Amino acid sequence: MSKKVLKFEFEKETKNSVRYKEVPDEGTAPIVGSLYIQKWFAGSSKTIEITIDKKD
Repeated sequence: MSKKVLKFEFEKETKNSVRYKEVPDEGTAPIVGSLYIQKWFAGSSKTIEITIDKKD
């Protein structure tokens, strides 16, 4: 098992959601890329973190 914490920054707002773009660690490729979060949850957050727990 391995865990990875991904950081995302605000990119743009759509009708019902907010799009965030991944900020990868220096020298690595993005794992997820863009992520859409519903406005009712995202609120006015400019940054979010997502933890991925990979089960082997």
